[in-house]
Amino acid sequence: MTHENPAQLDTPAMRQYKAVKEQYPQYILLFRMGDFYEMFYEDAKTASRVLGLTLTARSKGPTAVPLA
Repeated sequence: MTHENPAQLDTPAMRQYKAVKEQYPQYILLFRMGDFYEMFYEDAKTASRVLGLTLTARSKGPTAVPLA
């Protein structure tokens, strides 16, 4: 049995999100996904709490990604 690195399961868009977020960790990043803007991980949790947005999650592989 092989164990995949979770980073290997990322989509190209999620890899791009993580690269931009790494450059600007102090800001909430709104990432355009089609016609919408989404926030992920801690940004989604913060926006949900501060702005009263519904926090959801998307599962891809073994972990769920929080998003708002």
